[in-house]
Amino acid sequence: MQRVIGAAPEGAQDPASAARAVQKMFSAIAPRYDLLNHILSFNIDRLLWRRAARTFASILGRPEARVLDLCCGTGDMAFALRREAGAAGAAIVGADFTHPMLVRAVRKSNGVAMQWVEADALNLPFPDESFDLVTSAYGFRNLADYDAGLREIVRVLRPEGELGILECSEPGGMIGKFYGVYFRRVLPAVGTVISGVKGPYAYLPVSVGRFPSASELTARMREAGFREATWTAYVFGTAGLYRGKK
Repeated sequence: MQRVIGAAPEGAQDPASAARAVQKMFSAIAPRYDLLNHILSFNIDRLLWRRAARTFASILGRPEARVLDLCCGTGDMAFALRREAGAAGAAIVGADFTHPMLVRAVRKSNGVAMQWVEADALNLPFPDESFDLVTSAYGFRNLADYDAGLREIVRVLRPEGELGILECSEPGGMIGKFYGVYFRRVLPAVGTVISGVKGPYAYLPVSVGRFPSASELTARMREAGFREATWTAYVFGTAGLYRGKK
């Protein structure tokens, strides 16, 4: 089987056009993005952000630590990290290359001490060894080049730094059959109606279906420079946390 390079929205011919398509897609759905996340996940998304953040409590509690939430969208994972860190904990930076998403993240900040940066995950504007932790919630799957993204994360992580990627997945067995009906038929239809945009919510199940398996992605994490790489299933395997240590 050919190794998947990265995201491939319909019509994309190469990584550059794939990145442009993803950027356009998420710009279009930004106004209803938060609402749809909560509705389509039955509010489970809120629980998973908090669960993922708690996994890195030891880093987040350190006042000198710096944390980057990559592909941060409207900021929900970054806010979960901020809550876990507390006012005296780590400094949190959110980065995304979709301007309308970041505009909403800034509005939602409401005075909370956060830094937002408009940046491409494959070409981050940070020096080497800048962060103690890098996270990404439901955004890594949309990178145009997964291996390049992992190498860039390794570059900006400090020695002993950690990575946490929260992503959708497809469970097996009977749960997988029922979930597949919802994920591939119901979710795209509801997402299209509420967002008023045709295409992005049909892309979601397709992108999850072609995303590397847990065993493959953890292997690619090791190839990129992580000495440890694991995956923990969440919610019967419908999502999971990839964790790496440099």
